[in-house]
Amino acid sequence: MFEKLTALPPDPILSLMGLFRQDTRSNKVDLGVGVYKDEQGNTPIMAAVHAAETRLLTEETTKTYIGMAGSALFNERIAELLLGNDHPAIKDKRIVTAQTPGGCGALRMVAEFLHQCAPGSTVWVSDPTWGNHIPLLSSAGLQLKTYPYYDGVKKEIRFDAMMSALEQAAKGDIVLLHGCCHNPSGADLDKDQWHAVTELMLRKGLLPFIDIAYQGLGDGLDEDAYGVRYVAAHVPEMVVAGSCSKNFGLYRERVGYLVVLSASAEQAVNAGSQVMTTIRAHYSMPPSHGAAIVETILSSVDLKKQWLDELNVMNQRINGLRRELNLALQQQGVDQDFSFIERQKGMFSFLGINKKQILRLREEFAIYMVDSSRVNVAGLASGNIEYVASSIAAVIR
Repeated sequence: MFEKLTALPPDPILSLMGLFRQDTRSNKVDLGVGVYKDEQGNTPIMAAVHAAETRLLTEETTKTYIGMAGSALFNERIAELLLGNDHPAIKDKRIVTAQTPGGCGALRMVAEFLHQCAPGSTVWVSDPTWGNHIPLLSSAGLQLKTYPYYDGVKKEIRFDAMMSALEQAAKGDIVLLHGCCHNPSGADLDKDQWHAVTELMLRKGLLPFIDIAYQGLGDGLDEDAYGVRYVAAHVPEMVVAGSCSKNFGLYRERVGYLVVLSASAEQAVNAGSQVMTTIRAHYSMPPSHGAAIVETILSSVDLKKQWLDELNVMNQRINGLRRELNLALQQQGVDQDFSFIERQKGMFSFLGINKKQILRLREEFAIYMVDSSRVNVAGLASGNIEYVASSIAAVIR
């Protein structure tokens, strides 16, 4: 059976990680892998996470299964974090929340659920979007179409083109939106644009599907959730996939969640039964440890404050690095305008340089980024920004 198999091409980001590890140059800089890093280039464990784990070690009394939906308290706390404590969707019991193995698990379970609701449904995804959206959704049986999103020349959202494309969507189609900190462009919808998109989806009978993986790393926890909360307050149905990898630093613990919003509490019960059946058929129930850490933090006044303080430091550092990089590039005297870096949100931005220049950066200067020129701003540090800026200037002159 296996002798007929052929090797598939490696994942470009994972391949880049391997090349970076093999590079022995002391001045190497990794701007490819999408994880938060501190000034020393490490992805640290947050102090609040350490404290929560310590509590778990002394207070946890069992390792039995936690059920298909995961921990009920985790789901309650995460819904409040996402939507706010007093959101009408929560008060009206119109939502179902389930813990999942990471954001990828959430995306795939939502995709499977949507395919059960309407087999072969069409999902509209932004151009560009996070690369793994495509296999996660299409392999569940959903059909994909794209809408224009980011203008690589003007370095801004192609909002008029986006709206024109979505006007072509059919009733019942699904629209995948990034809740904040768009990956890979860093270009986010503003409030007025969220309002306009919501009105269009209501008018045309489209289903909002929001992926929010970076809440708190753009403008702040509540600010970054504006789009999700606004849409949830105005539409009868929507689905959300979220992740705790970035804002809690729990990458390897694989902590994610999905939320299904229904038109009524009765429909929410029915939808919940379908979601749990879908989960049961795939991984049966999620792992506990990472979600227990999140639950412990969000249920403790002191740990939540500590976490919020740490998250704010991360947020401010990323935004500070954006300003520093733009300034450093200006000081290099380059003709290209990089001011867009400061206007964008979260960990990612496109530099807008070509593949030949990207290859030169890697081979001559030990600076690693993916071929699209998407850079992880959080991979920078005050100690290497001048070097990175001078290297970029060298390859674009």
